[in-house]
Amino acid sequence: MSTPPPDAAPDRPAGVYLHVPFCRNKCAYCDFASFSGLEALHGRYVAALLQEIAGVPSDRLASGFDTLFVGGGTPTALPVDALVGLLRICQQRLGVSRTAEVSLEANPGTVSPADLAALRSAGYNRLSLGVQSLRDDELSLLGRIHSAEEAVQAYHWAREAGFTNVNLDLIYGLPRQTAPQWRESLERALDLSPDHLSLYALSVEEGTPLEECVARGALPAPDDDAAADMYVLAEDLLERAGYAHYEISNWARRGPDDASPDMPALACRHNLKYWRNEPYLGLGSAAHSYDGRCRRGNVTSPIEYVERVEAGRDPTAEVECRDRDQRMDETMMLGLRLVEGVVYAEFARRFGVELGTVYGAQIAEASEDGLLEVDARGIRLTPRGRLLGNRVFSAFLR
Repeated sequence: MSTPPPDAAPDRPAGVYLHVPFCRNKCAYCDFASFSGLEALHGRYVAALLQEIAGVPSDRLASGFDTLFVGGGTPTALPVDALVGLLRICQQRLGVSRTAEVSLEANPGTVSPADLAALRSAGYNRLSLGVQSLRDDELSLLGRIHSAEEAVQAYHWAREAGFTNVNLDLIYGLPRQTAPQWRESLERALDLSPDHLSLYALSVEEGTPLEECVARGALPAPDDDAAADMYVLAEDLLERAGYAHYEISNWARRGPDDASPDMPALACRHNLKYWRNEPYLGLGSAAHSYDGRCRRGNVTSPIEYVERVEAGRDPTAEVECRDRDQRMDETMMLGLRLVEGVVYAEFARRFGVELGTVYGAQIAEASEDGLLEVDARGIRLTPRGRLLGNRVFSAFLR
């Protein structure tokens, strides 16, 4: 049997990401490429995004696309007709199939029953709600525009509209947050029986209002040990509630269609492309693309993005091509985020070399430290390794 060529292309379709950079209000903790107060730009931005989609080179269409993720920002800050139009052109120009996973991020307070019904009818079939907390005091601290009651209401509206795949985003490790408060928020979320949960530890990002509050002593810095305890609590609660933990921050409800205990059928198929270091196409301001060798990023400013596209100029601001060693390192760092870890056969198929040949010393050391589990299929983080993930990831940077 011949050895496959190094960096053999994955035999799977790529994903498409559309970035909508608008928000009604900028949250206190957020450092994403999102902006409030730009309502006058919405129409021009959508037109520019449609123009960029229409101009995607034919060579990027060869593999096809089986996922579409419209994120932000708050995509539902745009009119429903605009979101429907974006989906339509992705189907027509990019060939996104009608059986694709089509995800839309939305925030409570920006959707109505009629909006959600129209979006579901148009073909959006996975909704990710930015709930963040189900306690009003915590939502106020985070600068969210909705209440806990409105978040629950938005979830029920999504179900009534026909969404059968709904994710809830939650944040833990807030300043002064206690474990019982986190349990309360998490149990209220579980009572809703969402199909998927994404749980993120709060981080204090440079230049955010949260950082300013911490710097002047108005709020204490998040407690890393307390956040770790909350993470372990979440692992236990979600396991007992019937959710499969498939990525460091992500869980999906177990079901009869699950191919394996480590990869539930309701795992976000689009985000799996990132964690498996597979190709994806990013469109819009601040969006990034990866073709398997090079990463490209568009300009961050939505105003500059619009002006470039309107003038017929390329909105790309940066291109970074990785050599083979860097691609292997990234594949390890991203793949180890998954509970299934990095599979020997897949690594060898892609790079034409055995995993142990490249990373034998790192694997042995992390395994001895109790951070990696090694078996005949591959390597993966242990529960302790998930708490110390950055330490493990850095070991695979050469």
